Amino acid sequence: MSKQLEITLTRSVIGRTEGQRQTVQSLGLKKIRQSVVREDTPAIRGMIDKISHLVTVKEV
Repeated sequence: MSKQLEITLTRSVIGRTEGQRQTVQSLGLKKIRQSVVREDTPAIRGMIDKISHLVTVKEV
């Protein structure tokens, strides 16, 4: 079974670049403290790296 990542939005997207906003949206995050569970893939890791200052990540 592949690893799962729990991604939680911890900071606001107000004042962030459009690319960062779109990355947050593409992960399925809409509100602060909202969490989503995603597969641990290179694409998801790249998105997390781009917005690492806005989210926290835990392995599930």
